[in-house]
Amino acid sequence: MDVSDHRQAFLESVRISRDLAGSDLVRAAWGQESACAGMSVGGLAHHLLNQGVTVAKGLSSPAQGETIAVLEHYRRAPWVAASRAGRSDPDQNVRDDEAALAGPDAVLAGAAAHTDAVADLLARPRDPDTIFIPWQGWSLTTDDFLTTRMMEMLVHADDLAASVGTETPTFPEGAVVPVVGLLAAVAADRHGATAVVRALSRPQRAPSSVSAF
Repeated sequence: MDVSDHRQAFLESVRISRDLAGSDLVRAAWGQESACAGMSVGGLAHHLLNQGVTVAKGLSSPAQGETIAVLEHYRRAPWVAASRAGRSDPDQNVRDDEAALAGPDAVLAGAAAHTDAVADLLARPRDPDTIFIPWQGWSLTTDDFLTTRMMEMLVHADDLAASVGTETPTFPEGAVVPVVGLLAAVAADRHGATAVVRALSRPQRAPSSVSAF
């Protein structure tokens, strides 16, 4: 069974994230504070790598629960409301920082143990073709869930690159297009379509922010 272009873009995004997380600059700064306040560089690297791990675990688990649209996912997710209120998720930061204490070699090896199998898992037929999100209690279609994970990778790869003073890696068009579309859709759901259209085409009338989160 062939893997679709969308899924190939996800696999390439995982590879790019692994290359960045395993770079000498990230390794050297592992215990330092990252560009994300309250999280170490190592913790941020773990969080970045965990996006691929989460997909591997989801594909290895039975499909279950209500399947909802991706925009509804962001309307319901508690962390989105917290983010928009200016609150971070300290528990998540602590979990990632604690996992990073094992050191870069262990973190990278742990991620590889899961993500090396993702291509094969994505090629296997699933019925229904959905992934259950246990920390939310609902499911997304597999391709929608991959888009959410690519969004996380693009955002946090930029955070990680900024943390160590290197260029943000270039992700494939097959990842960039759906991620930008997702962020624009979530932003329009939050601020209204006119605000987002103005931000992208009429800066003289644009609001000061159209952040999705």
